[in-house]
Amino acid sequence: MKTRRIADLEVSAIGLGCMPMSIEGRPEDARSIATIHAALDEGVTLFDTADAYHLGADEVGHNESLIARAVASWGGDTSNVLVATKGGHRRPGDGTWHVDGRPEYLKAAAEASLRRLGGDAIGLYHFHRPDPKVPFADSVGAIRDLLDAGTIRLAGVSNANPDQIRFAREILGGRLVSVQNQYSPAFRSSEPELELCDELGIAFLPWSPLGGIASASALGDRFAPFQQVADARGVSPQVICLAWQLAKSPHVIPIPGASRPESIRDSVQAADVAMSAEELATLDGA
Repeated sequence: MKTRRIADLEVSAIGLGCMPMSIEGRPEDARSIATIHAALDEGVTLFDTADAYHLGADEVGHNESLIARAVASWGGDTSNVLVATKGGHRRPGDGTWHVDGRPEYLKAAAEASLRRLGGDAIGLYHFHRPDPKVPFADSVGAIRDLLDAGTIRLAGVSNANPDQIRFAREILGGRLVSVQNQYSPAFRSSEPELELCDELGIAFLPWSPLGGIASASALGDRFAPFQQVADARGVSPQVICLAWQLAKSPHVIPIPGASRPESIRDSVQAADVAMSAEELATLDGA
C-alpha cells in the first residue's frame, strides 16, 4: 500500500472509516472485525472513528471499543496503526446528533476515548464539529490542553471552514496536523479547505468520499464519467473516485466507510491508480 503523511507519521494512502459498523444498519461484530482485519491485511494503517459512533445512549464509544478489539486480535504487527477519533458530537440514543464543544466536556470525552482505545495516548484526536454555543477558541483550546498534557499525540479539526482552520492552527501553536471535512463528487463545497490544507501542508481527510452510506453503491449511476473511466480501466467507479481524490493533493487521505471485507479490498486499489490529466479533467467536470 502506498503511503502519505500526517505530520511526521507515515500512514496508508487510503484509510478506513469505521462508522458504518456502529450506527443504524450495523452488522454483527464478527463481520466488522473481519472488515478491520481485511483492511490490516491490505496494509491499511489509518482507522477513523468517534465516540459518537453508536446507537443507544448506554453504548457511547461502541466503535472505538470495536476497533480496539479488532486491532488487538489481528495476528500481525500493529505498531504503525494510527486510530483517529473525535469528540464534540453526541448521540443521546434517539437517533439525533448534538454538538458539544465545552472544554470540560471535550477533555472528559478524550479521557474516556483513551480508556476505550488503550495505550498511553490517543494517536490523533479531532474536534468533531464547531459548537455555535461555545467560542471556537475555547473548544480548540481544550484540544491544545490535551496535546500539552500528552493525552493526545496529534490534533485535528473536522467540519471546519478556512478561517476556522487558520484560527485552530494559531491556537494550537502550529500543531494542527489534519482536517476532516466532507468531500465527494456529490459534495465539493470543501474544495477551499482542501486547497488550504495543501498550501499549509496539513493532511485533508475526506469523510464520506464515496457520497455516503446510502449513495456509495450508486456512484457510477449518479456520475456517469466515473463509471466510464472505471469501465475503461476495469475497476469499480468507487476506486476511480478515491483515485481522483488522491490526485487532488499529496495531502489528501480518503477514509471510505466499509462494513464488509470486500468493500475495503476494493477501495485500497485506488492507491495504485495513476490518473491521467485527461481523466482528471473529465472527472472534475462531472
